[in-house]
Parts: sequence; structure tokens; C-alpha cells
Amino acid sequence: MADVSEKQAVVSNKQVIFKDYISRFPEESDMIITCNENVKLKVEAGSKDIVVKNLYLSCDPYMRLLMSNQRSEIFAPYTPGTVITGFGVAKVVESGHPEFEQGDLVWGMVGWEEYSVLKSTDGLFKIHHTDVPLSYYTGILGMPGLTAYAGFYEVCKPKKGEYVFVSAASGAVGQLVGQFAKLMGCYVVGSAGTQDKVELLKTKFGFDDAFNYKEEPDLNATLKRYFPEGIDIYFENVGGKMLDAVLLNMRVHGRIAVCGMISQYNRPQPEGIHNLMTIVYKRVRIEGLAVFDYYPQYSKFLDFILPYIREGKVKYVEDIAEGLENAPAALIGLFSGRNVGKQVVVV
Repeated sequence: MADVSEKQAVVSNKQVIFKDYISRFPEESDMIITCNENVKLKVEAGSKDIVVKNLYLSCDPYMRLLMSNQRSEIFAPYTPGTVITGFGVAKVVESGHPEFEQGDLVWGMVGWEEYSVLKSTDGLFKIHHTDVPLSYYTGILGMPGLTAYAGFYEVCKPKKGEYVFVSAASGAVGQLVGQFAKLMGCYVVGSAGTQDKVELLKTKFGFDDAFNYKEEPDLNATLKRYFPEGIDIYFENVGGKMLDAVLLNMRVHGRIAVCGMISQYNRPQPEGIHNLMTIVYKRVRIEGLAVFDYYPQYSKFLDFILPYIREGKVKYVEDIAEGLENAPAALIGLFSGRNVGKQVVVV
């Protein structure tokens, strides 16, 4: 799309439309790219709406759950025939809201489109620190970063020297949890789905060790090899057989933060878990994690993480897709492990 003056009242708006609910592995054809002509950028008089120009969009595994017609306590499913929504970084073009003005940079929930009209400012954060890449606000400085911080420090309550296991460890959240564990003086091992990702965990992110779960036929034996003393903290991103094997290897009073279960999202029926009595024997605490509960701690999180980023003590890897037309492929790539690091779309 040709550049337009942001004061111009009417623009064309390229969008990614959700087609219909699915109960299988998602495909690019489940989304349609359209261009909506003659979109007005003006905010109606007396309205608190905000018009934003979207700059970066976040691809996140939870979005697959919204493609099924199942409501949860956290998210409502997408509506067929409407624009897909997700976390993103945007610039305010026009605002009827007293707390936001033209030119402000923000992150929060936006549409997968060039311009969005935001009816609510709940969960919309102003960006004040621009000495770091803006795309970081889809990841390390946005929802995944706060998720990793809250899940590790608030839910798992780590102590120095504990044994930490992170699944899907090279993803947007996992890569941070592992580094936070090392900052605490813990021993940390991660699992990933390719040898390149395993090397990344050990060399770039400083994990003590890592393994490719696809090459491990017996996950229980694998975990015993890497954790002969057992696991104090498991940061759960995959579910299924991995969770079952972890339960057998937890230490007494171990903690499991359940962030997601990506291995289950494309199954018509979820896999059962068999080793639940271990929770009793080992007095294991398992707690689910929703980032919204921790939004009040966002400024505290920034104070914690920004110095580490500026000093190079916490690393972050992004996988960047260019253009809204490539957003569907980028999102679907999450479920085959095609991305290396945080998947971001540059609008």
C-alpha cells in the first residue's frame, strides 16, 4: 500500500480475515487476505476510540485455540468472517481517549490489518522506552516477556541451585525462562524440536544442557539422564507425553507453571495424563498461568528486564516475517516448529 498522510481521512486497509472454525491442523487457507477500501481514520466526536497504524504483529500459539468454536475463561473464539486479532505494536493516528494522543506508540490487542480502531484501552500499554527495538514489545517487552517473568518468579518461586526444565525452550517464552533461571543460579535444561534449536539454547541462551525431544523415544529415561536428582521446577509449554514423563521425575515440593500445551492444540481429543498420583506422592504444586493477572506488575517487570537487555545479559531471538500477506504462513509455522525464536510479522 502506498504511504498515506496520517491526517488523511480515508485509506485502504489490508486485512487478514478468519474464514471458519477448524478441528484440525490450521492451514493458510483458513485465513483470507482482503483489502478494505475507503476506511475512515477519523474518530467520531465524543467517542473514546483510538485509531492506530499497526507496525508489528505477534504470532502466538494460543491463537490456534481461538480458531475452534470453544469459549474459555481467558479468550473468546474468533468470529468467522472478521479480522483476526492478536498482540501487536502500533502508532496512534487519531485518539478520542484523554490518555492517548496522536504519535503515541502502544502495544496491546490489535487487528491483523494495517489500521485498527480500538474501542477499548484495556490492556493497552504506552511504549516509553524506544532505545530497544520496537518489535521487542511483541515479545521480550510484551506479553511473552511478562508471561515468562510472572510464571517463573511469581508462580514457581525459584531458589538458587534448583533444577529447572523448560519445554518448547527456544520459543518466545521459553528462551526467557531459561535465562531467568540462570540469573537465579539454577541448573536449567531445555527441550526443542531441532538440533539447531538445541545448539541455540546452549550457546546463545546459556542453558546448561538441551535435547531434541523428537530424537528421544523414552522421555522418562531422557529426563532421568538430564536430571538424575529430579526436577524442582518445570515450565510447561507442551503438555501430553512430555508432561506425563515430567511428573515421574519431579522432586518433593516441585512446582509446575502451566503456560500452554502446544502439543494438544491440533488434536480433536486431548491426550490423557497417566501419572497424576505423583502429584500426591511428591506434593507437587501445579498452577495455570494467564498473563492478564500480572498486568499490574508490568512496570515492575520493565524495571527488571530493561537493564539486562541494555547490558546484553539477556538475549532475545526473533524470527521476522515481512508483510501482512505473509502473516498466515508465519502463524501456521509455529505448529510445525518452523520459527526460530519469537515469530513477528512486520506490517
